[in-house]
Amino acid sequence: MTDAETSRAGAREKAADAETSRVDAREKVTGQARYGADHTPPGVAYAMPVVATVGKGRVTALDTTDAAAVPGVLLLLSHLDAPDIAPAGYIMADGYAFQSLQPLLDDHVAYRGQPIALVVADTLVAATEAAALVRATYETEPFAVELDADGTETVLQEEALPLPFLADVVVGDADGAYERSPLRVDAVYEAGPQHQVPMELIGGVAEWRGDTLVVHEGSQSVGALRGGLARQLGIAPENVEVVAPYVGGAFGQKNSLQPHLAPLAVAARRLGRPVKLVLPRAHTFHAASFRPVSRHRVRLGADRSGRLLAAIHEVDQQASRHDLLPATYTEITSRLYDIRNFRGRQRHVRTDAQTPGYMRAPFEHPAAFALESAVDELAHAAGRDPVELRLANDAGADPVTGKPFTSRHLAACLRRGAELFGWAGRSPDPGSMRAPDGATVGWGVAAGAYPVMTVPVLARLRAGADGGVRVEVGGHEMGQGITTALVRAVAGDLGIGAACVRAVVGDTRVVPHHLTAGAWGTNSSLLAVHAALRELRERLGVPPEGPVDVAAAVRASGVEEVVAEAVTQGPGQPPAAIDRMRAGLVAPAGPDYPGHVAFSFIAHFAEVRVDPAAPRVRVTRVVSVADCGRVASPVTADAQVRGAVVWGIGAALSEHSEVDPRYGGFVNADLADYVIPVNADVGRIEVDFIDEPDFTLNPTGVKTLGEVALVGVAPAIANAVFHATGRRPRRLPIRVEDLL
Repeated sequence: MTDAETSRAGAREKAADAETSRVDAREKVTGQARYGADHTPPGVAYAMPVVATVGKGRVTALDTTDAAAVPGVLLLLSHLDAPDIAPAGYIMADGYAFQSLQPLLDDHVAYRGQPIALVVADTLVAATEAAALVRATYETEPFAVELDADGTETVLQEEALPLPFLADVVVGDADGAYERSPLRVDAVYEAGPQHQVPMELIGGVAEWRGDTLVVHEGSQSVGALRGGLARQLGIAPENVEVVAPYVGGAFGQKNSLQPHLAPLAVAARRLGRPVKLVLPRAHTFHAASFRPVSRHRVRLGADRSGRLLAAIHEVDQQASRHDLLPATYTEITSRLYDIRNFRGRQRHVRTDAQTPGYMRAPFEHPAAFALESAVDELAHAAGRDPVELRLANDAGADPVTGKPFTSRHLAACLRRGAELFGWAGRSPDPGSMRAPDGATVGWGVAAGAYPVMTVPVLARLRAGADGGVRVEVGGHEMGQGITTALVRAVAGDLGIGAACVRAVVGDTRVVPHHLTAGAWGTNSSLLAVHAALRELRERLGVPPEGPVDVAAAVRASGVEEVVAEAVTQGPGQPPAAIDRMRAGLVAPAGPDYPGHVAFSFIAHFAEVRVDPAAPRVRVTRVVSVADCGRVASPVTADAQVRGAVVWGIGAALSEHSEVDPRYGGFVNADLADYVIPVNADVGRIEVDFIDEPDFTLNPTGVKTLGEVALVGVAPAIANAVFHATGRRPRRLPIRVEDLL
């Protein structure tokens, strides 16, 4: 894209800004937005699971007498009723589901909270009452739910998952360089388990229309639901339709097929009527993936000025007995700074829980907490300002491969953030800054990074004689504003009003869908739409740029509708990746950018206040500056970062999924005990963007934002806590007892 083209595109987007602030806002605030569980077809029945109350073992008997006697009960489904369901396979092993284990197929109990039966009734009240009356008898087995418990099994990732992109990162001689370093940091950091707890619960409706199964369920991967259900039920994918115009909160929890859906489809087929299931909050803590416990030993070696000479990052991550979640913690810790000697090691500790999975910035958030805490410890030991030390260690090229970055503006993020925050006024000594009320004040900084990923996407544009354009894209609206970004892109390119553009996402009846996650949704979709716009202009017979009278161009073509379609994918991804997208499977590899490495970057500055009498930490303000390439949608981008900061406050100070080693499972499985931040916990948040297009990466200049926005928030807060108290937090969340 030339400078002139860039300038014209920018002018068109600015002109459209006023009417494209958020295209789904009216639907959301008026209640017109339809989520999966909002679908209530005539004759719908209601389901409720029965879950295991032991940590591990087998079901020896199920007494359903009292449950069956509840008025309105229609069906009780368990392994005793031969549900005839095949496993869907693990999403990271050529499958579709969040784990390889499919409950209700046998009497085995792998973890507390696992579904062992499904009750269906005319009403939700009856289904709930009956589910509580099912009595199970168990033969129990020993189990382990903590990293250090007896009975766990530890495996090395590069041996258990021998794939090149999962191999341990090793550059230079990290151990030797560390031993020779004048300044050394050696510390262990731990991030506890977390759950996504989105406002919108897991749930949906399954109904049969002849031989076609129609599913309404909020999902980040309607393609996986379609392909997985076809595999599980032994039917053609063409006979499965999945509709999810709005996902609601997801954050990784809804990124694949979950175990309730196939039994729901079986129940609907046996009853000959639609069946709805909305999981109670407590059930969602066991019915889907979660962020696993991870323990990090970080060793940093530096010269006396704080110049990094070596880094060693060793990680132990929780796993289930039946699956290993591929870990990539060291992908960012090996690249955040110019470290020429680096060694990573990633291990999995098998426990008796459901398979952990992806929660916003799944590996990068805890990895950044470990590394950025250690960097702060190094800055303190070297007597250097933490911002200055980070700038002194900035990387000009990727230290792992030696390739240049497509763009890297981390230093600009740090400098602008420091200016906005007023960092120059920081007193360096811990405990030296005080608020008027006597509370100690702490200022902390941390950086973050996230790889720029691109996946196969099909985009179809339909231009009508009325001047409207319908955009059909294989993406999902999870609240991140992808529909707004799509409307802005089309309206801005064609020079038409946003009201003339309609985006359709999350519907397998329209186009095939790849999983939307990893912050790749917007940039991957925009890449496909950009290609489809070039095709549409050609089919309309209009110039390759400039405003278009869509209605006149369509009429001149002699047809009622002009359709253009494009399929794009990331560089280095094999052609089979597109076939996998069409099948609802995850792209197996890539992208591999020729000659470059692509990351988004961010810097966070946090202020905390701590009452010395009762050391409760309050985050009073945060400044975040992001390098995400061109900002595709300013309003939704700002909201993404603000939301991530709130996430980071929760991760740093309150969010923790508690396990009971005596019984297994997660015990604080509700919003009363799983403590998330509320308005009173959140101070002032200021967000800014470098907003430099990355045309080396792609023609749109857009990188990624949704995941990187969280990376570094927690360590910025933890570093501020150290500055306020002189006590170094090394585990998340930071508790009052850590500061006593």
